[in-house]
Amino acid sequence: MSAEDEHSGPAAAGPEGKSGEAAQQPGAEGVSGEEQPEPDRPQNAWSARRDLRDHSPKHIRIGADARFGGSLVGGDQHGVSGGRVAGDVIMGSKTEIFHLGGSGPAHTSGEVPRATLERLTPYFVVDEALFAVLLRRLREERVLVISGPHFTGRRTAALMLLHRLQVSPVRTLVRDTSPGALAGQLGGDGQEAARGYLLCDLTTRRDQPLREPHLLAARDRLAEHDAYLVITVGPTAVLEDIPAIPWQPPPASAVLASHLSVLTDEECADEAMALPAVTEFLGRAHQLREVAAFAKLLQRYVDGRADEEEVAHFSLAALESQVQEWFEGPDDSGTYSMSITDDTYVHLRDKAFLVALAAFDGGPYALTAELSDLLYASLQKTQNPGVHPVVPVFGTHIGKRLQLARARNYLEDEHTEWGPVTQLKAAYRDERASLVLLREVWTGHPSARPALVSWLQRLADDGRPLVRTRAASTVAVLAFTDLPSAMALVIEVWAYSPKFRRRLVAANALALTHFLGTPNVPRILDAWCQGDDEGPAWVAIRAYALIGPERPEQTMAALRGAVRKRYESLQPDGSGEPGEPGDAEDLMLAELAESVSLLLLSEAKERVLAELLRTLDDDQAVRDLALDGFLRACAHTEEDERYGRPLVLDWYAEAAAAGGSAARDIAALWRRALGDRGFTRPALDVLRDWVLIADRDRSTEWALAALLPALVTTATEHQRVSHLLRTMPGEDGAPPPPAAGRLLTVLMTRSV
Repeated sequence: MSAEDEHSGPAAAGPEGKSGEAAQQPGAEGVSGEEQPEPDRPQNAWSARRDLRDHSPKHIRIGADARFGGSLVGGDQHGVSGGRVAGDVIMGSKTEIFHLGGSGPAHTSGEVPRATLERLTPYFVVDEALFAVLLRRLREERVLVISGPHFTGRRTAALMLLHRLQVSPVRTLVRDTSPGALAGQLGGDGQEAARGYLLCDLTTRRDQPLREPHLLAARDRLAEHDAYLVITVGPTAVLEDIPAIPWQPPPASAVLASHLSVLTDEECADEAMALPAVTEFLGRAHQLREVAAFAKLLQRYVDGRADEEEVAHFSLAALESQVQEWFEGPDDSGTYSMSITDDTYVHLRDKAFLVALAAFDGGPYALTAELSDLLYASLQKTQNPGVHPVVPVFGTHIGKRLQLARARNYLEDEHTEWGPVTQLKAAYRDERASLVLLREVWTGHPSARPALVSWLQRLADDGRPLVRTRAASTVAVLAFTDLPSAMALVIEVWAYSPKFRRRLVAANALALTHFLGTPNVPRILDAWCQGDDEGPAWVAIRAYALIGPERPEQTMAALRGAVRKRYESLQPDGSGEPGEPGDAEDLMLAELAESVSLLLLSEAKERVLAELLRTLDDDQAVRDLALDGFLRACAHTEEDERYGRPLVLDWYAEAAAAGGSAARDIAALWRRALGDRGFTRPALDVLRDWVLIADRDRSTEWALAALLPALVTTATEHQRVSHLLRTMPGEDGAPPPPAAGRLLTVLMTRSV
């Protein structure tokens, strides 16, 4: 099960002073004081790790070889096409500016020179069949409304429509022209008449939409002068009964080839198009303005005025420029925030959605939208503390929202505690966008930090594993960008919380931070594990289980040190015999053993197994840790199914077949567990479960038949195991499983 086992019970908390400090951090509501939560119990470490693997974003890989995923992974060099996202690529301070055109539409009006239209003509790429339809409609109706996102070639298409009609002069109208005043701008009343008019990004309001009567009035005025008008609007424009035509941009590859054919000769154009960086660029759904700017850079490259590094860096620089534009603009306060739909600047609610999509990239759209409204409320509270946050119940359509975000939606299965469930998901088209965006918000707009921290605290308290995992992965990216701030404002607050749910998110955040390549995380865990604060120590132990496969020897040394510290606290009289642990101590000892069990089932299992045997007789604390962790690992089955194949038994069978030393070491630990009075009973319980599984799975029975003779090197050992096989009952009062009798026969014939 991936749901948490969070029933009432004792909880360990850090010292009162430190917890008080943590509670004062921004967004730490509910950590202390009157809102202090009821004590709870931690989620099982095995299911917690499974949740982390299932719900982490795709750009973060978990494991010993974890780095940024997808096309952001490769080697150790820095760069976009091959290398981890670090240094000058995402998190560095290198400044390289590419002029991609204006951030919004022009506000000026006037005549478009014919030379400008002639200059644009050879660059223009379009589906001629579609263009012919648009031309026919414009001739017949005189007014055409084209709808689509910014920087998709709408303006150029509008100009080319008028140019193909051979109307002159062509005049542009200011975007702030109100719909009611539109007809009055089209010649007459002392104004200079034109044959063609262009109105880019018409400004509309919720209380002043563009309606059909406005177009009818404009059409009458245009007919008087035999003129034509093309209007372009953005995806959020407010239209009523308007037959707007959706604009689909031409393929980026065709636009790039068209620009290069004008800017350079055919041979140089072919050379540029063959560059790996060009192939990567074309695969990232860049805007046409970025394609045009890229073509100019490629022209400089083939002329010897730019190098391959500049070409390779352009794609990321364009993405960074886009993210910066999203978060630029006027203050989203007052009437602007609540009543105007503006296509030039991104509304505060949409900015919240962009951040939420960065955190839940590739997650269910409905969940992302739901939680983005929580962030929107927090941002409003920061911006207008005296005003109660207001979240519209119904907002922008999903298609328009994703268009703005340069994102896509798709159907995919999502892991849940009930099995796979098909969900409508949303993801940025460029997988780097979430990393760049979170960096920009955290470091470029620090005034948003209180709202963002408060939102992350809400996510950490959510009952859904996916939400908590994404809270951890988001904080990991923030920590990779600015470790001290992320630690102080978020991770330490969670670590010192009495709530195990928050502690678990802290452990996951630190592990993911380490997987992203952030330095010093092992130092943090080592200090917390050896410290006296229960919360951070618990977090460190959980995190060790996740990052330990990278450094198993060091991790096992840290866990041994922690268990010795616990045992010393149980024998204050110096007797050398541990006393009875309290609930908090018992919980910590169990967590240490769980970490060992997860390490034994990781990719570093053989090195961990060797460490257990090497230090098994060092002292009682270490021996108990090794045997407890080993038996917990033996209890895990494939997919954690009740009758799934035991993972450690499968490991033994594979090692025995290959003649590996692991088979001998596993048998040795089994003998020590069966012979230790503190572990005999739990060891026999695990063996009993294995026999019941063997009764249902023949391969498990064969593996167990190979193992059992290795467990009986003495008469006492033989008597113990044979007694189990002779006397064990079936389940629910059923007769003894037949597999037990067959295994007993094997034991009697093959043992000495």
